[in-house]
Amino acid sequence: MPSERTEVQVRPGTEADLVALTDIYNHYVRETAITFDTAVFLPEERRPWLLSHPEDGPHRLMVAQERDSGRVLGYATSSPFRPKAAYATSVEVSVYCAPDTGGRGIGTLLYKALFEALEDEAATYDNLHRAYAGIAQPNDASHRLHERFGFRHVGTYREVGRKFGRYWDVAWYERPLGPQA
Repeated sequence: MPSERTEVQVRPGTEADLVALTDIYNHYVRETAITFDTAVFLPEERRPWLLSHPEDGPHRLMVAQERDSGRVLGYATSSPFRPKAAYATSVEVSVYCAPDTGGRGIGTLLYKALFEALEDEAATYDNLHRAYAGIAQPNDASHRLHERFGFRHVGTYREVGRKFGRYWDVAWYERPLGPQA
């Protein structure tokens, strides 16, 4: 019997994934402080976000889906870190998995594919230098995932966001990309 990992395919995201990706994200908006968005999105509202992640370049969207059913299990992205031009060689990364997929290694599969693409991009075009990840506290699983991919903690913003009637800290992690990685 094949393992659950062999039944999962990771590929670039497409517009056909928009509804499933929005559903996954909205779970985290409604139920957790993992994202600081406080209102759910309609798929059409998320379309500009999806389209800002082409199949190549530094800003990617990788999707995990079950091979047999085609069900989307999660996604990982690299997005602009900050809007100012000098930040262009840095990306912010994130990963979101369907809430019922914990412990299947979906986040690991997604980050593996994302970082392979980013490393290729950095080596080929010299347009990437660092990846950053902000992790709302507490989130031990996310800490472990990021450390497994070579991130190191660089600081924590204390009580930087307010959601569900309380303040939340965000720990920031960084990872080199390209030849220095």
